[in-house]
Amino acid sequence: MSTKVNHRSWLLVGSLISITFVMTAVGCKRKPVSPPPPPGPDIKVPDGQTVLLKALGKGVQIYGCKATAADPGKFDWSFKAPEADLTNEHGEKIAKHYAGPTWEANDGSKVVGQVQKKVDAPRPGAVPWLLLKAKTNEGTGTFARVTYIQRVDTEGGVAPAAGCDQAHVTTEARVDYRANYYFYVPQR
Repeated sequence: MSTKVNHRSWLLVGSLISITFVMTAVGCKRKPVSPPPPPGPDIKVPDGQTVLLKALGKGVQIYGCKATAADPGKFDWSFKAPEADLTNEHGEKIAKHYAGPTWEANDGSKVVGQVQKKVDAPRPGAVPWLLLKAKTNEGTGTFARVTYIQRVDTEGGVAPAAGCDQAHVTTEARVDYRANYYFYVPQR
């Protein structure tokens, strides 16, 4: 009987050590969020905010060909919406980005932003860098408390230079882009 108790004790101790190791490894996996690059004063987030999350967005900027408001005989590409997946530093999809502009986390929480400021991207052919303020938040997850969003380090995404004319009205152009997004919450 003492052999069974001794064997059970070792199984219990081994299980506890394994659980402790797994919990420690999971706890150590979270790294602090890297601070955003200094974007300059034009799209600086107001004081009292801290970075909650950094994500890489990869997808398309969608443009539609339509007549200009000033001259119905002229045509130009007009921005419609983004369509992108956001990934964390491990390459895991954590959210999606679409019209609104809206960011929706895998947990169902959402933030809709409103552009406050924009500056030309330093890289030619890249969409502007943006500072957005949260207009609405939904849910109780990742994006529930987000107050500001920065889009920086953009590549691509600019509307085509040609191809929009009367023969192509209602045509869509989907232009590849990527950007880093920083999501901010109030400091506690």
